[in-house]
This record gives sequence, structure tokens and C-alpha cells, in this order.
Amino acid sequence: MSSIEWDSMIKELCESKAEEFKLLGYDHVEAAEVWGCVSSKYVKHGKPQLHQLVSDILSLKPNQFMNYLMLNAYKGNSF
Repeated sequence: MSSIEWDSMIKELCESKAEEFKLLGYDHVEAAEVWGCVSSKYVKHGKPQLHQLVSDILSLKPNQFMNYLMLNAYKGNSF
């Protein structure tokens, strides 16, 4: 799988998850924020296998996402 195909698929998955969160009432969720949340787990271990990445995106819960945003707000990181 090429890098362009990989990026396109990941972007679509993150957009899908952002839309899901919007349906649940989280109106201001963007795909880039979803990706930031999921990819923050991989800083220490590097890029995971494709199946693990897809699973992590699709299984992301709103509570996990909000915890990520809250921690970044406390750290002073922009989201």
C-alpha cells in the first residue's frame, strides 16, 4: 500500500469517527483532532500495523477523546 493510499484511508476513517462524535452531540470535532488523539499513543512505539491503527480509530470512545483534549489543554498544547 502506498503512502498516499495509507494517508487517504486514515483520513477517511478519522472523518468517519468525527462524524460519529458529531451525531453523539460533540459538534466541534475535527478529523485532525481524532488523528491527534489516536496517533499520540504511537509516539513511543512508532507506526503500528494497519489493522491495529484501524482498530484504534474505530474503537475510540468519546470519553477517551475528551480526556485527550483535556490533557492537551492542561499542557498548553493547541488542539
